Amino acid sequence: MPRLFWLVALFVGYLERKKARLDPTLRALLMTRVSQQCDCAFCIDANSLRLAQRCGAMDKVLALEAWRTSALFTPAERAALDYAEAMTATPPRISEAHKHELHCHFNDAQITEMTALVAFQNLSARFNAALEIPSQGLCSMREKTDA
Repeated sequence: MPRLFWLVALFVGYLERKKARLDPTLRALLMTRVSQQCDCAFCIDANSLRLAQRCGAMDKVLALEAWRTSALFTPAERAALDYAEAMTATPPRISEAHKHELHCHFNDAQITEMTALVAFQNLSARFNAALEIPSQGLCSMREKTDA
C-alpha cells in the first residue's frame, strides 16, 4: 500500500526534521520507550538502534525499561518518559501533575510536538505489532542482555 507508506513516512519525516523542537536523542528515547510498551519487536529494534546512535552508546538503551530507577536520565527526560507512558496507556492517563512537570522543562510547542511524536509511535508500534513485523536484527540489545 504505497500511499499509506508515504503518508506515514511524511508524518515521521516531519517529526524527525532538522528543525524539530525536540532534541534528537529525546525523540529516539521516547520512540524506543513507546515501542517497548507496545511490545513491537520491529520498533524496539529500529528505535533502539537510533537511540544508541544518537547517544553514542548502549547505556540508555539498556537502562530504558528501568528508567525510573536509573541515574542515566535527566529530569527533563524523566518528565517526557512519564508523559509518554501515560499517553500510551489504554486509556491514556494524563494527569495535571504530568502537565505541570512537562511545563517545567518544555514549552507549549515542544509539548505539542512531543504529543504528536508519542501518538505517531503508538500508531506505528501497534500497526507493526498487529501485523507481527519481526525484529530485523538492527540492534543487538537483546543478545547483550541475555548473555
